[in-house]
Amino acid sequence: MSGLSVAGLDVVIAERLICHDLSLSIEAGQCWGLLGGNGSGKTTLLHTLAGLRPPAAGHVYLQADDIYSLPRQRVACLLGLLLQDSSDPFPATVLETALLGRHPHLSRWQWEGEQDRQIAMEALVNVGLEALSERLINSLSGGERRRLAIATLLTQQTPVMLLDEPTNHLDPYHQMNLLTLLTASQRRAILMSLHDINLAARFCTHLLLLLPNGQVLSGACVDLLNVDVLQQLYGHPMVCIKNGDGMAFLPR
Repeated sequence: MSGLSVAGLDVVIAERLICHDLSLSIEAGQCWGLLGGNGSGKTTLLHTLAGLRPPAAGHVYLQADDIYSLPRQRVACLLGLLLQDSSDPFPATVLETALLGRHPHLSRWQWEGEQDRQIAMEALVNVGLEALSERLINSLSGGERRRLAIATLLTQQTPVMLLDEPTNHLDPYHQMNLLTLLTASQRRAILMSLHDINLAARFCTHLLLLLPNGQVLSGACVDLLNVDVLQQLYGHPMVCIKNGDGMAFLPR
């Protein structure tokens, strides 16, 4: 059973077509990279797949159920969304923020228990923030706040994850560590938007490419990552550099 699938999906924003007749399935153990130029609609598509905005046509299925027929709490137990940027309207500690990931799994009047705290602390350890668990989030750097957002998502423990530019504000060390962490589980189905082609080449099994005029290409990474496709995607000449460790794609 697929983690997340779409059938005949049309996504439109401000009368502009983002994608037309998109059909695909994102299975457990797969990591899909969502690539496209600035303003191509990657965030809009992710929000549509998360059930936050209706498509113009077609269906989104979460573990075989239409996502719009499911209660939002049920959706949040199955699907986690990492937003492009974090907002912190209220003061809270790092641990309190990570614990927000447990809320979909709690009943209306239920408080977090010891097991929830252990799950949250394990996530903080995995992103290297355990020593900051009692710090207020407004004292964190941009990179630390991004790592906390990823820890909160890991605390949510969903089988499907949609990640909007997960490497925002992260240095190369943390980019590699956190993408390795996120893609390590064979029980997760992941779709993440990226601007770095070479991170997509390294961590993704499949690609979803948003071409101009609503055209979409999808398939295995090995079939789509080539100079001709990338030049069509970004409208700029590209070059492929090969070495003993693989390939790297750079603008010409």
